Amino acid sequence: MQSLPQPTQSVESPANRAVLEISLASSLELRQLGLATIFDIRQAFELEVKGRVPDTVHVPLFEVKRILGETLSTEEQEVLDAGAPTEFDALSFIKLVNQAHHGRDHILLCLCNSGRRSLYAAQMLRELGYPKALSVAGGFQAWKKLQSGAAPQTSGVLPAAAAATTAATTAVKTAATTAPTSAP
Repeated sequence: MQSLPQPTQSVESPANRAVLEISLASSLELRQLGLATIFDIRQAFELEVKGRVPDTVHVPLFEVKRILGETLSTEEQEVLDAGAPTEFDALSFIKLVNQAHHGRDHILLCLCNSGRRSLYAAQMLRELGYPKALSVAGGFQAWKKLQSGAAPQTSGVLPAAAAATTAATTAVKTAATTAPTSAP
């Protein structure tokens, strides 16, 4: 098990990225295998303007930070102010995350526009007691490139997560092919 991000370093430091980040390809594979839930943490107006990633759950990061009593930076407050307020509350957030994390034993994958805000979201979730939170490298921009046929950037692949994904995929495939079949 990898350690938590180092508080003395920036969340965006290479050491913390190695702990918090997973490639887009790995995250999509985990979701397809039913092992992860992808939370799109962008604000509602970003979803309207840029579009949505299918099969994701919208959890607006800045609104979550506000309801949890976190101080927003000036930039975050401006982004929050740019959109219409939603009725997202602390109880809804906790239920949503608990259902995915504890109810389904899912890995929590955070997706933003470029992969920067999602690093902070993954760290915040870990600090709230959800150790299986990761940031999707490249975010929505990487997903759009993938949809257009361009190869996604893989420099942010978390080696341990990639190995875990491969192991999980192999285990699922092995279980599916070696499971006893029942005779009619």
